[in-house]
Amino acid sequence: MIRSLTTALVLCSTFAPAQAPADHGHGAVIPGLKTEMFAGITVDDLLKLGDKPNSVKVVLVASFNGANAGMNFNGYSHGKAILTVPKDWTVNVSFINPSPIPHSAIVIDKADTKKLQVPEPYFAGGASPKHITGMSMGKADFSFVADEAGEFALACGFPAHAATGHWITLNVSADAKVPTLQLGELAPKEIK
Repeated sequence: MIRSLTTALVLCSTFAPAQAPADHGHGAVIPGLKTEMFAGITVDDLLKLGDKPNSVKVVLVASFNGANAGMNFNGYSHGKAILTVPKDWTVNVSFINPSPIPHSAIVIDKADTKKLQVPEPYFAGGASPKHITGMSMGKADFSFVADEAGEFALACGFPAHAATGHWITLNVSADAKVPTLQLGELAPKEIK
């Protein structure tokens, strides 16, 4: 098992990190990808205000395109999409995996993205079901309160996936008054 994880890590790490999605058209770049599961979702859907005060909605699509060998959320990997939410806000996540390859979503400390196996979720409720084994071609919702400021990651919890870059940045800020989204090198955009 360790040998196969090491091989997977080496193979996946040879791909360049995604700076920005190469294609928003949802072309079937990954064999077996069920694009109908995320039809109409764009990178702009990554972070929006929630239905209730002091809440945000995050839509995470695993294998959104072929960037980072499909190890991406909404086309971004290696922390290149940065979501900033004010401390004590509720974060509602809709996780979609249209791929036959198992993926999951979990909130972890940013430093834990370097580990082959991620720990349990940092915040109570901060993970999709089966966050260690992942799920194929499925959807799941989860919610957590970001009650501690710091630098975190929304990562894939399947072994070695976070270490190969399958994560985006989640900053919880005690100073922020509104959530912001920064995609790649673009300036952060306030979510209103």
